[in-house]
Amino acid sequence: MNSVRSCALLSLALLAHHLNDLITAASTVNNDDQQQGLLSPLVNRVIRHYEHYYKAKSRWVDRDVLAMLAPSWRSTLEDAFLWLGGWRPTMAFHLLYSKSGIQMETRLAELTRGLGIGKTDLGGLSPSQLSKADELQRRTVREERAVSERMAEVQESVADAEMVELTHLVSEEEEEERVESAMKGKREGLVEVVEWADDLRLRTFKSVIELLTPIQAVHFLIAAAELHLKMHEWGEKRDADHRRNRQDQWMGSHAAGGGGGGPNGMC
Repeated sequence: MNSVRSCALLSLALLAHHLNDLITAASTVNNDDQQQGLLSPLVNRVIRHYEHYYKAKSRWVDRDVLAMLAPSWRSTLEDAFLWLGGWRPTMAFHLLYSKSGIQMETRLAELTRGLGIGKTDLGGLSPSQLSKADELQRRTVREERAVSERMAEVQESVADAEMVELTHLVSEEEEEERVESAMKGKREGLVEVVEWADDLRLRTFKSVIELLTPIQAVHFLIAAAELHLKMHEWGEKRDADHRRNRQDQWMGSHAAGGGGGGPNGMC
């Protein structure tokens, strides 16, 4: 899985590059329709980045779905908020509304200072856009629930009669062969669920962007990329700090002759 890890980290690096382009565009393009039209190629390029990632991920899932449910390149912080190996699709709407609220407050503050409306961003979502977003969110919630229910069925199958019977086998050779046979269908079930979840993630992401004007789409993509990259950065730092603290505690205990559990010991 080293090549998969390398590809995933490269995808993060490319996302950071796209983020810089998005931020530059957001700060230079004004409300002119012709200028906003120049943003569409950039938005499409970033969307293709996500499409390429999920296409590659589908191949990785087919090879080793278990590893993709807990990716090695993700931090424990990111793992805690994962849903079937990735972000929860309905998070796209929470992100949209959160960024819209923040930018709306900024717009109101500028108006009170007599600075004018300024650039059109997510703070200027129209009633029609909000209505469409609400309808899309409701559909996404229903499908997300269906995916979760299917995952529950796959997980519960671990306790089916076939698996319980296997726990009583005496021969290690027979056990290995029959366990592999029994797990094959369960792994296929996991592949089905993860690919469904990833498809819903990408469809939801693209559907939200379709609701927005080009400049609004740029602001949404900025918010999504910033949250993704910062969660990874915070999680990596947290894990590094915890590893360092555990090592310091073990070294201190060892120096004091405590003889307690160390890196290779218990607790």
